[in-house]
Formats: sequence, C-alpha cells, structure tokens
Amino acid sequence: MRSWSIPAGRLFGVNVLIHLSFLFLFPVFWITEMPATPNPSRVMALALIVFFSVLLRQLALALVASQHGTPAKAVILLPSGGLVVLAETAAVSAAALAEREDKREWQMAITGLLTNLVLALIAAGALRLLLPGMQILARPWVHSGSLLRSVIWINVALAGVNLLPAYPLDGGRMLRALFAHNSSLVQATRRAVSVAHSLALVLMFLGMLLYFEASRPVSVWLTMLGFVIFLGAQLEERSVFFQSVLESVRLEEIMLTDFATLSPADTLEDALSKAVHTLQDDFPVVRGSDLVGVISRQAIVQSLRSQGNGYVQAAMDKIVEAAQKTESLASAFRKLTARNLTLIPVVEEQKLVGIVTLQNLTHSMGLLAESRKLRSEES
Repeated sequence: MRSWSIPAGRLFGVNVLIHLSFLFLFPVFWITEMPATPNPSRVMALALIVFFSVLLRQLALALVASQHGTPAKAVILLPSGGLVVLAETAAVSAAALAEREDKREWQMAITGLLTNLVLALIAAGALRLLLPGMQILARPWVHSGSLLRSVIWINVALAGVNLLPAYPLDGGRMLRALFAHNSSLVQATRRAVSVAHSLALVLMFLGMLLYFEASRPVSVWLTMLGFVIFLGAQLEERSVFFQSVLESVRLEEIMLTDFATLSPADTLEDALSKAVHTLQDDFPVVRGSDLVGVISRQAIVQSLRSQGNGYVQAAMDKIVEAAQKTESLASAFRKLTARNLTLIPVVEEQKLVGIVTLQNLTHSMGLLAESRKLRSEES
C-alpha cells in the first residue's frame, strides 16, 4: 500500500498517507468545468476540499477503531474515502475477535457517514450565515465558482458514495460484516471484494458509455469512482489476507537459522568488520549459551562515531524480548512494535535457535502471503 502512497506526516499519533489516485482529482475537476476556462487555484481548492473531507472522515474512523482496542497505525486517503491500517494488539480468542470486529465494522461505517453529513451541515450553516442569498440547491452543486456550496455537496457525495455495497466503502463494510456471520474473515472479505469489483466494472462501463452519449462530466466521475473502488478493494483484500498469514504462520517457518552472533567482549571495530561480511542488520549478543542483548549495525556505527572503539556490551540493547518458535508472526509483530525493537531472538528450552528481524519478516511475509493466495485460488 505504502509504495503507492505519499507520507503526509502524523496527526494524533496516526500516520497519514495520501494515495497517488488523489493526483487524478485536479484533472477530473478541470475536465468537468470545461468548456469554460477553469481557474487553476480554485480547481485546486476543490481538490483540497475533498482531501480534508476524507482526512477528517478517516481520522474519525481511526478514533472508533482505537475505542475497540485496535489503535490505528495509519490512514491511507483515497478520493472515495480511504483505508485505516490497524496496529497489532494482544491476542484474543477467535470468538471475542469476531464479535469485536463485527461491532467495529458497523460503528466505523456509521461514523464515516455521520462525519461527512455533519461536515455538510456545518458548511450549510456557514453558507446561510455568510451568504444568505445563495441557494444551496442551485446547480452546479460542485463548482470552483462556489467553494462553500461545494463543501456541502462534496461531503453529501462522499456519504452517498459510501453507501454503495463496495468494500472498503461503508456499505461494503456492512456487507462484509453480514458475510462474516457465516464464514471466516478472509472468506467474507473475498466475497465483499468480489461484489466491489463487479460494481466497479459496472461504473467504469457506464462512464465510458455516457462519454459517447456526450455526458462528459458524469462519465468522468463514474469512471474515476469505479477505478478508485476497484483499487480500494484490492488494497483492503491484500491487507486482510496479509493479516491472516500473520496469525497462521509460525516463527519456525520463517526464522533465520543461519545467522551471525556477537560477544559482549567484542570490540565495536570487530563487530563492524563482521557486519560488513553479512547481510544482517541486527545481531544477537551471546555470552556462552546465554543471550544477553542485541545490537544493530546502525548502533555499532553510531557508537564508533560518537565514542570511538569500545565494547559491544556498552552499546548493545539489554532489553531482550525473546519468542518461542511455535509463536505466530502476529505475536512477533506485537513484540517488535511494543518496544520498538528490530530483532527478536527465537529460543527453545532457553537455547537460541533462530532470530526474526523486521527485515526478514517483511520479505518472508510478502512471499508467504502470495504463495498462500495462489494455493487458495488453485483450490
């Protein structure tokens, strides 16, 4: 997801990412205002209205998710709404997880709709107060010549679009929650995504058909909406499938068993020399058969620059969070993120048998997710 998104900072502890599909808004608004000559700055203002409306909407969804015990790590903004990327939380029973997700999905869907409707009402009140003579229902509803009225109808449009049963729109969230009563989360997501794909194709076909019927503004918006719905469904399906892999794969399946270790008595120059000859970024520090710490390549370099050649013991991180090889990848992620670690030693009967790093987790999980998806499609 993030490879197609632009980081835009953090708000209330949540990373904000703008999907590249937002770049289409400016030309779409420009086309819909032709054949008149649009004002570039005011057309950009329309795109910014969509951006801030979607941003407030997604932050409201993130707040609801955090109230259900699943804090949001990031929101990815799409012109039709967006996605909320949830953080890993403590493991719970399958029944409790299903009940929590069901309530969360419904409340997030309702919150999204209410957020846009409230924004529309606030804009309508401001329009009545500042420009009492302007008609709210006058057409065109969205136009660069009337930005305040456009705020109203853009938010009404976002609320209306999100009623469509296309996941991850609000209507699609409700549909997936219904599917999840009789199937697993992954299966429910696939069914909801299939509906979303079908609806997206219908919208894009109608958009192209209306283009040839000389209804250019409507055709452009329908085509873009279909494209964004298709894109959002793809992103959300991959996210849910990725999460299912996290829960089902054991650490012993992906842990590194061929790895380099350091001794607390090693000098930093010796440690750096060893790091040069391995692809590892993080190293367990072992005294005899006991794990006493971990140190990263970056920490070695920083310590050498700031303090000169010393010993690994002085620069290593003594806070070690070990894991059993039968634990899930989700458990490993929780441990990595809880203390902002980059390496987890994997032990069996207090003996170091492997390591898991963020680097190899990212690589291995991507491959595992793809292989399992291919196997499921074949079956």
